[in-house]
Amino acid sequence: MFLHFSGNDGKLMVIYKQVLRSGTSVSANVHESEFAQSPSDFISKLHIALKEANETMNWLNLLHDTDILSEKEFESMTSDCNELIALLVSSIKTVKKNNNKERMNGEEDSEQ
Repeated sequence: MFLHFSGNDGKLMVIYKQVLRSGTSVSANVHESEFAQSPSDFISKLHIALKEANETMNWLNLLHDTDILSEKEFESMTSDCNELIALLVSSIKTVKKNNNKERMNGEEDSEQ
């Protein structure tokens, strides 16, 4: 679902641009995480993507609360956004858990 801009929406252009920036930043940061230099860097990039998804949700709520988005548009976009947020949270937790296991295994190996 896309936000539609018409010439009469000049005052809303700022908000539309914010949705575009934060929304596309999620994808950019996830893509960038693929080439992270370390597990910490990977987690950091996913955290940035998570923050951008949360910001996108904020702008969508504002557009809905001011009746710019219909209920159907809002539900569709927020459903997608919530799904992305859930995936990012799960990915971050998994990487942290796996990273901690590797640290623990490394400590056990060095003790032997």
